[in-house]
Amino acid sequence: PDRILANDTACAGDALLLTKPIGLGVLATAAKRGAASAESIARATRVMTTLNRAAAEAMAGYRVSACTDITGFGLVGHLLEMTRGSGVDAELWAARVPMLPEARELAAAGIVPGGTRDNLAHAEVWTAWDGSIAPVDRLLLCDAQTSGGLLISLPAADARSLREDLQRGGVADAAVIGRVTAAGEGRVRVR
Repeated sequence: PDRILANDTACAGDALLLTKPIGLGVLATAAKRGAASAESIARATRVMTTLNRAAAEAMAGYRVSACTDITGFGLVGHLLEMTRGSGVDAELWAARVPMLPEARELAAAGIVPGGTRDNLAHAEVWTAWDGSIAPVDRLLLCDAQTSGGLLISLPAADARSLREDLQRGGVADAAVIGRVTAAGEGRVRVR
């Protein structure tokens, strides 16, 4: 019980690290419609069937402030849950978020789950999108995931080391994707 990580304890100054690529909702929808390549379906299946165990074991050796898994509310939705619960604001760096190949093209073609569209509508209230973030990328950052990765908030000084440990441990897509900026109302700025 003394090692449980919560999603409402992120701290100002923390780095945000994601362990799996996004786009699983789009790929699953495309697979149902026969619109995704066999290679993309196989990659998405590998991501969904890979447990978060290796990531959890790697982060156990670090001072993690907060953690949540990315599922039905999408990356931005779960980040908002973290920021609002923690009383902090955050910045998300869209270009650094790992994404499954073909997901962007499929989303641009309109192959997007209804839940993802709902997630984006909900996120709009608390999210400030930089003008450079295309509508398709906004959808993908809100894409409803099945068996997504972990979103980890930890002291910035430890982020690079954890990312390297994760990658050495087989969590190849681990990436630092943003930061907790300051105490606040729980708002997220996407740049």
